[in-house]
Amino acid sequence: MPTRADVDGILKLIGASGFQELKLELRKAGSPRPAAPPEATTVAVPTGLAPVAATLVASGGGSEVSAPLLGAFYRAPRPVADPFVQVCDSVTADTVIGIIEVMKLMNSVPAGIAGTVTEIVVENGQLVEHGQTLLRSRPA
Repeated sequence: MPTRADVDGILKLIGASGFQELKLELRKAGSPRPAAPPEATTVAVPTGLAPVAATLVASGGGSEVSAPLLGAFYRAPRPVADPFVQVCDSVTADTVIGIIEVMKLMNSVPAGIAGTVTEIVVENGQLVEHGQTLLRSRPA
């Protein structure tokens, strides 16, 4: 049975590669192979996102919110929606600052602190690593 470390290692290798797309097919031993490849499907982002705890790091009178896991960071709930937070926005510990997608699962990332956003470090859609700084803020 694969462990969390195995999955994180695989995602890290894929993220560091030059691939833009990866297709993976899993079948139980002895099950018949499909006659035709499956059609591409669109995965809708669920409305009830699973929150994950961000790591906080103090830095020169401010704080940094770090990625709690490895994946693609999104600043907005949908491609055409406004970002969750922008520079100069006030946040509370429960304010969602973004979403990290891991294997088509969307995980909301709360700020974990109260303060004012001073810098957003990562771009929308950028792959982030566990512990990588997502944004910086100054305490309220």
